[in-house]
Amino acid sequence: MLIWLVSNLSRDYSGVISVPVVAECNIDGHSNRSSNSAIVSARCRTSGFRLLRVSTRKGGRPVKVRFERADLRLRGGDQFYVAGSAKNSYVQQFFGDDATVEAFISDTLSFTFPVENFRKVPVELVHDITFRSQYMSSAPIRIVPDSIIVYGEAGRVDAVEKVKTAQLTRFDVHDSEHGVLKLARIKGVRLSQEEVSYELSVSRYVEVRSTLPLEVWNTPAGHHLQVYPSQAEVILRCAFPMVRDPFGPFKLYIDYQDFASSLSGRCVPRTLRLPDGVLDYRVEPEVFDCIESD
Repeated sequence: MLIWLVSNLSRDYSGVISVPVVAECNIDGHSNRSSNSAIVSARCRTSGFRLLRVSTRKGGRPVKVRFERADLRLRGGDQFYVAGSAKNSYVQQFFGDDATVEAFISDTLSFTFPVENFRKVPVELVHDITFRSQYMSSAPIRIVPDSIIVYGEAGRVDAVEKVKTAQLTRFDVHDSEHGVLKLARIKGVRLSQEEVSYELSVSRYVEVRSTLPLEVWNTPAGHHLQVYPSQAEVILRCAFPMVRDPFGPFKLYIDYQDFASSLSGRCVPRTLRLPDGVLDYRVEPEVFDCIESD
């Protein structure tokens, strides 16, 4: 008799399974977890043991299901819902791996995500990176996302100006890389996410030098501006290998408006957008004396 019972309960049968579900999702301005649970009911094919367990169980702990934001539609205020075929993506989370859904009985799942105090703040990258000789970053380190949302009591949220990453430490860097960094926890608030991704672009470079004249731009009619010294040594770091002379399109100039707004007459030279292949530059000296004459 026992063998017969076990054998029969091991077979698959069709039956109705109902599961209470609490929704989780990152929704701007709202709690990341619903304050209510919704009952998901479906006719499922699963083992007799599973159906027997379901039929004899009363109540039951809600299943936490993380929904994609696109699948949660706004009904209004703090009310959201999941409807139609969107439920198909969460079958395993609803009912487990051992059940196959033949048809949903529940059509629409309604959830309440309470409104919370929130503020969007920038993410600050904390890093200590040293490069191998003749290698450098070819662009600022990219953080995605570069800002996140902080939730909590109004006073605590208002006190948060930024969120820092865990320190990115690298030595002898000579290749581009990407990865994930945890965000530092802040007591008393919740972050919209716990980590960010980063992308570090690295290039080999060659350094070239040249002495260039200082031009003066945007001088009003009837004015003349003299710059001392009149030339500067410019050092360019160019991506290796260089494909053309980087100094051809390079311009170094003093903008008259910078002089007019300065108190001392000392100005830092400007340049146009760096030519293709030029990763960085520096100018010696860094500051120039400017004198206006009639």
